[in-house]
Amino acid sequence: MQHTNQELLFKGLKYLAAALPLLFLGPVIMYSAFGNQDKFLFWPVLILSIILCIAAGYLIFKGIKTLMKALFNN
Repeated sequence: MQHTNQELLFKGLKYLAAALPLLFLGPVIMYSAFGNQDKFLFWPVLILSIILCIAAGYLIFKGIKTLMKALFNN
């Protein structure tokens, strides 16, 4: 009988917990950037928001992959 790997399970949950604030922060900053297109900091703020959105996607992928490994591998 297989048991769940507790270490990997908590590691996957940590990845997902780290992605949660980025899921909200990235789009909020992007909305703010597009609302201030005439300002000189438009491009740096937009690039920062895109990086945050990509980081959120990566952390979600890594978290789900780690959870699946913890649940289904021995």
